[in-house]
Amino acid sequence: MTFSARVKAELCRTGLNRACCAAAEAYGVLLYANTFSAKEIKIITASPDFAQRLPRLWKRAFGADSGFDAVSANTGSKTVFFMQDAEKIRTVFARYGYDAAATVAHHINLGMLEEDCCRVSFLRGAYLAGGSITDPEKGYHLELVTDHKNVSGEMFSILLELGFSPKDTMRAGHYVIYFKQSEAIEDFFTLIGAPNAAMEIMSARVEKDMRNAVNRRVNCDSANADKIVSAAQAQLEQIRKIERETGLENLPEDLREVALLRIANPEASLADLALLSPGGMSKSGINHRMRKLMAYKADAAQD
Repeated sequence: MTFSARVKAELCRTGLNRACCAAAEAYGVLLYANTFSAKEIKIITASPDFAQRLPRLWKRAFGADSGFDAVSANTGSKTVFFMQDAEKIRTVFARYGYDAAATVAHHINLGMLEEDCCRVSFLRGAYLAGGSITDPEKGYHLELVTDHKNVSGEMFSILLELGFSPKDTMRAGHYVIYFKQSEAIEDFFTLIGAPNAAMEIMSARVEKDMRNAVNRRVNCDSANADKIVSAAQAQLEQIRKIERETGLENLPEDLREVALLRIANPEASLADLALLSPGGMSKSGINHRMRKLMAYKADAAQD
């Protein structure tokens, strides 16, 4: 089961205890469904858990006589719920203060969402019908998609009031609200009834942060090692040049000591050379002598 499917399965385990909350959840479903018009209501879902929940949700929200006209499963393993009975559609519209015959463009009737529990249920319904989430192992992207411009704008305002900072866009004639911050997605799922999904995202984020930290440390260590090797090679080349031109025996004693130490330890860092030095020199002392050695001129031995 994909992460997206697990999220919807968890949401569908939420009880349908209060009729007002069931109506609010069904409202979110309708406004984010495939079709919500005076002629037809059509809801398509690939979630078997949502497909099982929807008839029970409908019965709790609209009564036993307002069930779907037909339910069918197509070849894409999706379930399609149809309603074309004019009287049933009028009942659904009336539940939300709409006149089916006069409605041109949908708006969110905020009177249906006065209670906090109903507002949460509305968001849950919107996500079940029009929401999607990427696998948190790959990235963070949650979106809510509807065909209704006004609904998307009003949903944006609701989310702002709840403390979220969503983004919005338009894609192929659909209106999209989305989140790309893992913390916002975690908070959203916790709010609408999927705390386990929120924990999965949090765990994935922590693991990813730790993995990135390790990679940064490895890369940093690798870069430092490369610098150490490069510096050591330059020092060895200078020592060989001095050996060819004047001989190491003509170096001052302090420089000859550090030159011989480098020859004996061609890849060691300055800190390691300090530990290996017979006199127990400090790293800064080794560095000071190495700088003098690198600046040493062949004619200096003749002065």
